[in-house]
Amino acid sequence: MRILVIGGNGFIGRFLMPRLVQPGHEVAVLQRASSQRPRIPGATEILGDRNDLASVAPPLRAFAPDVVIDLILSSERQARTLMQVFRGVAGHVVAISSIDVYRACGVLHGLEEGPLEPVPLREESALRTKLQTYPPEQIRTLQQIFHWLDDDYDKIPVEAAVLGDPTLPASVLRLPMIYGPGDRLHRFHGMIKRMHDNRPAIIMQESWAAWRSPRGYVENVAATIALAATSGGKANRVFNVAESESLSELEWARRIADVVGWGGYFIVMSDEETPAHLRIPGNLKQHWSVDTSRIRKELGYREPVEQTECILRTVEWELANPPTQVDASAFDYEAEDAVLGKTSGAYSA
Repeated sequence: MRILVIGGNGFIGRFLMPRLVQPGHEVAVLQRASSQRPRIPGATEILGDRNDLASVAPPLRAFAPDVVIDLILSSERQARTLMQVFRGVAGHVVAISSIDVYRACGVLHGLEEGPLEPVPLREESALRTKLQTYPPEQIRTLQQIFHWLDDDYDKIPVEAAVLGDPTLPASVLRLPMIYGPGDRLHRFHGMIKRMHDNRPAIIMQESWAAWRSPRGYVENVAATIALAATSGGKANRVFNVAESESLSELEWARRIADVVGWGGYFIVMSDEETPAHLRIPGNLKQHWSVDTSRIRKELGYREPVEQTECILRTVEWELANPPTQVDASAFDYEAEDAVLGKTSGAYSA
C-alpha cells in the first residue's frame, strides 16, 4: 500500500511509522521544512505545513496514497481542506479523533445540562451539543505544547467533515488519554514524583479516586492506527480506542505504585477535606468509561504490549525525562502533611 501520514514525527507518529514502513508499504510523511526532528528511515519526506495543505497539494496528490492517516486534525477547516486535497486521489482517510466528543465530556465540565450519560460509552453514545469544550486560554496553553492545535479545536466538526464526504471514505478513531515515552503532558508525573520523593502517604480526593476514564499506551495506540489503515474494508466506521478496562484513578495509582515499588499508602479523603491543590474540578460522578468491543471484533485488535510493561516503560521514561517546568504549588507537601493527621473523613486505600 501507499500510505501518507500527516503528523508522523510526533508522540504517536514515532511509534506508528516503523509499523508502516517495516511491512514494505511505500510510506510518505508530511514534514515541516523548519522541523528539527530526524528523518524517518524508509519514509519519503514531503515538505509542507499541515495548516496550509492546499499550498502543498501537488506533491501530496502526486504521491497518490491509497490511505491517508491524519494524526493532527483539530478543526473543521483542517478536515475540509484534507478531504478536498485528497478527493479523487486517495482511497481511504483514517482520521484521529478523541473521546472528548462524547456528551459525557460536557457533563463532567459542567457544559451539558441534564442527567449523567450512561457508561460505558459506545460509538453510538450521545455527542456533546456544545462545541469548543475547552476555553480559549486552555487552548493557548496547549498550543505551546502541541503546535498543530487550531484555535478552533473541536473533534466533533472534524468527524462530521470526514465522514460526510460522499466520495472519499473515512474511518474515525476516538483516542483516549495516552501515556508512554514522549508524553508531553507527563500524565504520570504527579504520582511518580510523590513516590520518588518517598512520601509516606498520598492523598486522593474521594470523587477523583473513584473516577474512571479510558487510557491507552502510545505503542498500542499506534498499533491500532496501523491496523485500521491497512486492514481494508472498514471505511465510514467510528471506533473507540482504549484499553479494555477503564480503571479508576485509585486503581491506576496502585498499579504505578506496584511498578515503582513504593511502600507507602493512599489516603482517600472527602472532597471537602482534601487540600485545595489536590481537588479536581468538575462533575466527577460522570465517568468516561468506554466500550472497545467494536474494534476488537471487527478488526481483531489486541494490545501488543501488556499493561505492566506499558507502565514500567512509562515510569522509566518519566524518571529519565522529568518536565522542565514543574508547578511547585501542585506539590504543597506542607499542606498535605497538615491534613494527614485529620482523617475523620478519610480512609486508607
